[in-house]
Amino acid sequence: MKKIAYLLIGALCLQACSETKKEESQAELFARIDAEIKSNSKGYSTLKEASETIGHRLTGSTNGAKAEEYTYNKFKEYGFEDVVYQTFEVEAWARGEVSLQINDEDVKVVTLGHAPIESHVTGDIVDMGNGLEADYAANPDAVKGKISLVYISILPDSEEGLTNLHRSEKTALAIKYGAIGIIIINQVDNGVLLTGTASVTGELIPIPAVCIGKEDGMALKETLKSKKATAKIDMTNTSDVIKARNVVATLPGTEIPQEEIVIGGHLDSWDLATGAIDNGIGSFAVLDIARAFKANDLHPKRTVKFVMFMGEEQGLLGSKYLVEQAIENNTIENIKYMMNLDMSGNPIGMNAGGKLDNEQFFKDLGTAIQQQDTIYQNTFSNRSGLHSDHQPFMLEGVPILSVHSNLDRSIYGCYHSDCDDFNLVNEDHMQNTARFGTMMLYALADAEQLPATKMDSETTKEFMIKNNLKEKLIIGNEWKWEE
Repeated sequence: MKKIAYLLIGALCLQACSETKKEESQAELFARIDAEIKSNSKGYSTLKEASETIGHRLTGSTNGAKAEEYTYNKFKEYGFEDVVYQTFEVEAWARGEVSLQINDEDVKVVTLGHAPIESHVTGDIVDMGNGLEADYAANPDAVKGKISLVYISILPDSEEGLTNLHRSEKTALAIKYGAIGIIIINQVDNGVLLTGTASVTGELIPIPAVCIGKEDGMALKETLKSKKATAKIDMTNTSDVIKARNVVATLPGTEIPQEEIVIGGHLDSWDLATGAIDNGIGSFAVLDIARAFKANDLHPKRTVKFVMFMGEEQGLLGSKYLVEQAIENNTIENIKYMMNLDMSGNPIGMNAGGKLDNEQFFKDLGTAIQQQDTIYQNTFSNRSGLHSDHQPFMLEGVPILSVHSNLDRSIYGCYHSDCDDFNLVNEDHMQNTARFGTMMLYALADAEQLPATKMDSETTKEFMIKNNLKEKLIIGNEWKWEE
């Protein structure tokens, strides 16, 4: 009789405990997540350690491989059983020597990624303004056999309504119109030089591409108004086809594990500095969010894949490979959402990426996050764009989520430059990314109904056209629909 009584008591306790767990409200869950991350966040400390012990994380380099191994081991340390390397081939470009002379005077310069292995060109410089298609189309032969000079952004005195292109797209246009080289003027004051890929494909380009400082560039534009200028570009670089690895940690879903939510950030960086902002703060926040899921025993309905992408800076190579493998394995339909953290920090709101069926979902979610901390302002937008690891997913119709960052404006002056180091990182900002990002990701992965559904190919095509992405995708050889 006593045995039966104990069994009954045990069963009642088990039922009570189960009911208590089920009754945890979203507010209580978010408060628990918030408290744990405030006490135990590791994003800042792991990024600091990696920056000091590894340095830059250039794809294909020894440092890049060390970063891949570092994050793999962290996922394991945090309790993930299913952690894999996803290996892909990449043309590993590395800068060598470069010099630029304009009218026989040396100018401070940096080579852009995927410039030729060796190039020695001399030619007249032609000011092509913003470097947009319209600038070339106005005089199609202007740069043929010459060196194109373009501004990296939209010049302040330009007509309103112009849409800027990525530096790789501007380079592609220069090549299309017959230029033998391209000089891109940075938009940051004080002579800061910018690097980054000049290739839309991730392969070597046929002409030298370099960046010069804003002051030198604007002075050159002024010179060209009254007289000719000649540039001499000499460069050597290296490139080898090698292997790089995405790192993927998987948390199985409890109720609909066949549906997957991917959260990722690119782990790789350029080599001029340690890439603390681009994209250390994003990728190591993803790592900290993964830790928080384990530490808080979070088990959403859907499977969550935490991804460290490599090769983003060389042309989204890691994310393209992951999507290509999903298509090949017939699992692309399983991916229901992609959340991307690229230079993301101190979130104050969300961007739904242009495809949205239920805006109220995000407004309610934002309100719930704001109840934990009013520093989160619950801003919202629904805009789409290119040139980060969400792009390959978006081209397959997968809905996208990103955050509105509220970082110190001064850090953007170090984008892709030699000052993008750990001293720019704000610990509170990284912690806020983990706090609010964990709440966003859990709410999405555990939702009864997702706020947007995957688009079929024709709907995706219409989406790209509607969001004015077609021209950029055509220039980048990414437009996959027949006309």
